[in-house]
Amino acid sequence: MTRDSGPTPPSERIVSLDALRGFALLGILLINVWVFAMPEDALLNPTVYADGVAYGEFTGANYWTWFAGHVFAQSKLITLFSALFGAGILLFVESKAEKGQNAVRLHYRRTAVLIAIGLLHAYLLWYGDILVAYGVTALFLITLRDLEAKQLAALAGLFLLFVPASELFAAVSIGGDAIAAQWAPSEAALRQEVATYRSGWLEQMDHRVSASFQRQTSGFIGFSFWRIGGVMLLGMALYRWGVLTGERSARLYKRLVAGGVVGVAIVVAGVVYIEANDWSAGAALYWRQFNYVGSLLVAGGYLGAVTLYAKRRPDGPMTRTFAAVGRTAFTNYLLQTVLATSIFYGHGLGLFGSVTRVEQYGIVLAIWVVQVALSVLWLEYYRFGPVEWLWRTLTYGERQPLRNPD
Repeated sequence: MTRDSGPTPPSERIVSLDALRGFALLGILLINVWVFAMPEDALLNPTVYADGVAYGEFTGANYWTWFAGHVFAQSKLITLFSALFGAGILLFVESKAEKGQNAVRLHYRRTAVLIAIGLLHAYLLWYGDILVAYGVTALFLITLRDLEAKQLAALAGLFLLFVPASELFAAVSIGGDAIAAQWAPSEAALRQEVATYRSGWLEQMDHRVSASFQRQTSGFIGFSFWRIGGVMLLGMALYRWGVLTGERSARLYKRLVAGGVVGVAIVVAGVVYIEANDWSAGAALYWRQFNYVGSLLVAGGYLGAVTLYAKRRPDGPMTRTFAAVGRTAFTNYLLQTVLATSIFYGHGLGLFGSVTRVEQYGIVLAIWVVQVALSVLWLEYYRFGPVEWLWRTLTYGERQPLRNPD
């Protein structure tokens, strides 16, 4: 196998795509830290509490920290990341086809490796893994690779309508009982989860295995497949239109930014709505739709803003920083888990359930500094991140060159 038939060399990468991926990857930790640091149900309902205290605190600066995270990050960065993953499917297949390779076969091998790593990640480290859902969805989406951009976008719309339609139906027909167990878990259940993750690695399996299995089965069928699949399809359409690759006019990206402002307003309106209804389970299913819709627009706003900057300053410090993280996104995603679980779980510092929301974001900032520094330094000497190198080596069935040429 010649080098030309292997992975895309760094010199041929699209800088704006890498910058977007790095920006999204770093931002995802703003929300994932809530799951790393607190009981799982606190992600759905930030007011859950035990012993009279909300987990992560929910007053004063801690409330406003949640508010900022919810409005500007929750579901927004993972949406952008998912769209980029969808675009990556087409980018990979087209690149391999141009080299005369069996692109679809390589895609399936590549995706199988992704799923395998995701399973290890989910069951050994953290139940919040997204890699398995990405991989299984990608196995299906590859069959749609020949659709035109308009067809991909239309299908994306159908996928994205499934979740709000089903949740609104549940809200009308069942009401708050549809999510009552998750919305208002017992204090005993919350205490048990805290005790579990303050325990050793083996003891954590009691929750991690069941939570991972639920996310990969009923959670995937009922929610993740439709939301992730819809956003990936949208990413494929945006790639075909040249939006994700920075090929469109500045005017279009400015319109995306304006749409992002509208999205923020929608999400804020949702917060006003749920607070006016005293955070009741009956209002929660309606509340979720504000963020579901708003997150798509805010993600588009981030796409427009980062792309505009990357086009204007392709060698600017922010572009290079985000691109370095984006080129090592797989490694950095797993590194976030290793660092966060070492801080919050019992086999590390054991801070689970005892860190305020403001303190959580201080930890996020520290992790960002580590990841940015390591990414920039690593790429001075190596072509790919270590996990990216392993992924490529297993995909092509041949050891890939790792060090940068002298």
